[in-house]
Amino acid sequence: PVYAKQYEITLPADYDMRIIRKRVADGGHVLDDRAGLGLKAYAVRERGVDGSPVNQYAPFYLWNDTGAMAHFLAGGGFQNIIRDFGRPAVHHWTGVACHAGPARGASPAAASRLLTPVPAPPDPGGTGLAMARWLDGQVAELAELARRDGVHTAALAVDPHRWQLMRFVLWRDAAPDTAGAERYRVLHLSAPGLDALPEGRAW
Repeated sequence: PVYAKQYEITLPADYDMRIIRKRVADGGHVLDDRAGLGLKAYAVRERGVDGSPVNQYAPFYLWNDTGAMAHFLAGGGFQNIIRDFGRPAVHHWTGVACHAGPARGASPAAASRLLTPVPAPPDPGGTGLAMARWLDGQVAELAELARRDGVHTAALAVDPHRWQLMRFVLWRDAAPDTAGAERYRVLHLSAPGLDALPEGRAW
């Protein structure tokens, strides 16, 4: 299964984002051959661009190997973030589904992330499966979305602590303006394990 991870470093409103762009240009290639990593999107939001109220450096990862993910956090690369920005909270989600899109062969320029609370829907039959049926619908919607022109990769994952569903999509060009979604620019994509990412539902 795939595991999603992201940390968000919110920067001052007057921060010179050229500093982040140079950081990625100089060091983004370091993870291009990282074992266990499906992909890392070096994502940024810039204040006033694509509706963003903040400047933010927010790398997003899909890992094929949880051991490699843990090693990265424990000093296998994350120490550079801690050194330069302090230790941010790291969000992580268990993969539900992942799809390659028609633009998989292109270099993505943008990304979108949509966070949705997982509801506790009515369960008139008392089976306990109402949430699972809701999730089935979300998985079907992801598969349909992944067929859209311009989609590089689409992933769905869940945080069962917060009961939060996360949909992350890489786009060849601009990310569409979707209600409730954050839009990012992707400065670089490291994708050593892209072909090893599971296709379709994780179970």
